[in-house]
Order: sequence, then structure tokens, then C-alpha cells
Amino acid sequence: MIYEKQIAVRWSDCDPNRHVRHSAYYDYGAHIRIRFFDDFGFSVQKLEDLGIGPIIFKEECSFIRELKANDTITINILKGELREDISRWVLHHEIFNQEGVKCAQVSLLGAWIDLDKRKLTIGPEKLAEAFHQLEQGDYYSYKKSKK
Repeated sequence: MIYEKQIAVRWSDCDPNRHVRHSAYYDYGAHIRIRFFDDFGFSVQKLEDLGIGPIIFKEECSFIRELKANDTITINILKGELREDISRWVLHHEIFNQEGVKCAQVSLLGAWIDLDKRKLTIGPEKLAEAFHQLEQGDYYSYKKSKK
């Protein structure tokens, strides 16, 4: 399954160099993840009702090409390594400009936390099914991209 959304780059996403600031790329990844959860029946409210929430252990971005204000970007979610119960997961977000050129990739290692016990837990079964249906991704490599 391919899961992607388009959004417009806002002026507030940019830095004094007139291109998208580094931290906005992480915001784009968070935006698409929350939309993904919501589209598969796990809104922020539903997760709160279940007493769980996603947490991130590691997040990194590879900056490939410049993005600027008013660009329209497409962001996707690709699966990386997943435990069957999605108690731990790796997701990749590719970010493309309006010409379809890959401009960045955000990769992250995450898990689920029980909001009451403050301990790690498993993810919702139906959301695990959606994770496993995602297209396979991998960490970005500058060496591979030069070929």
C-alpha cells in the first residue's frame, strides 16, 4: 500500500536563507504519521481513550534538495523493520517536490507507551495490519543516490 499526502510549504516553515528550515522536515513527518493513524481509525482522541501513544527513540533526516516557500510537497510513509505486534517500528518518510524529485527523507525508530503505566506496550492490532501493508522502505544512502 502506498500512503502519501500533499501539503503546501508555508512561509513559517522557512529560515532566513529562504528555504525550508531543518526542523520543519521533522514536522512534516509527524504530520503524515498522525494523518496515517487517523485515517486508519486511530485519531489522537482514540489513542488517548486506549491509553497509549507513539514515542520516538531516534529520528534523522537526510537533506537532498532544497525546498522553498509555496512549494507543494508530497510526503509518504514506508515501513522499515517492524515487530509483528508493532511494539517497535521503523518508518521512513520520503519528501518530494512538485516535480516529483526526492528532496529529503526522515527515518525514525519508534514504539508505543502505555500512558498510565509509563511503560512500553504493543500497538493496536488494526493499526499493526496497516503498518504491515505499507510499501517497504530503507534508510537513505547518499552513496546509493549517486549511482
